[in-house]
Amino acid sequence: MTISAGIPFKLLNQDLLLLPQRAIYWQQEKTLIAADVHLGKVGHFRKAGIAVPRDMEQGDLAVLSDLIDEYRPQKILFLGDLFHSDMNADWDWFALWRQQFPKLAIDLIRGNHDIVHDSHYTELNVTLHDELLTGPFLMLHHPVPEPKLALADSYVFCGHIHPGVNLTGRGRQSLTLPCFAFGDKQAILPSFGRFTGRVAIRSRETDRIFAVLWDKVIAID
Repeated sequence: MTISAGIPFKLLNQDLLLLPQRAIYWQQEKTLIAADVHLGKVGHFRKAGIAVPRDMEQGDLAVLSDLIDEYRPQKILFLGDLFHSDMNADWDWFALWRQQFPKLAIDLIRGNHDIVHDSHYTELNVTLHDELLTGPFLMLHHPVPEPKLALADSYVFCGHIHPGVNLTGRGRQSLTLPCFAFGDKQAILPSFGRFTGRVAIRSRETDRIFAVLWDKVIAID
């Protein structure tokens, strides 16, 4: 299966593909990077009596499978909030999905929603980190505040805030699209999970913003 091609982006001599599936393929490291999948959120809401389609999370796992089939990564790096809450029936879907890719390395940077006990991840051969330095990049979940970011030795990759960019048409119609936001020292990835919101972020003129459409990624001037 051939899926929509990403837009190439070079950063610190590293070749990245920004994908419309709201993930990044890091070519040198053969690594797929995604943030804020929020598996288990559907089950969490349904448990509370809120009607949410059951197949929504299975769709997110299917997209991950398609990306693995297309790009053949050696590793997936999740930038936090892989699972939304405590254990529920949706964990079984993730466990079944993991069994399909036993040789694929999976690293998870703990996010504020990652409260499932470490042993459950260990059983699925998922390696946990509070942060991870790999190549020129420091992988985190939460963005680093500006005062501390100025002191950072490495370029930060993070998620957490589900960034979006607000586009306004000539007729004053407005649309907020998920986006990749690259600043001078920090990149914020869009949320991978479909069952998540997004927040329009404020950016500087020097930032590189890439909006995510259904089947492509576009640079925003």
